[in-house]
Amino acid sequence: MSQTEIEKRLSDLEKEVAVLKQKIQKEENEKIPWWKQRMGIFADDPAHEEAMRLGREYRVSQREK
Repeated sequence: MSQTEIEKRLSDLEKEVAVLKQKIQKEENEKIPWWKQRMGIFADDPAHEEAMRLGREYRVSQREK
């Protein structure tokens, strides 16, 4: 491997490490619990609404009469 190739690979690795460091810093700064970050992701999703309806229907059908 030539000196130029090694320098390019090293440069690429340094850029990638910088990106990873930024991601870690961003996550540390946000300190929002994971479950709060996902709140509302199913808003207005017809498939989610259908799943909730079917689950409710099943639970009601399992109740003692």
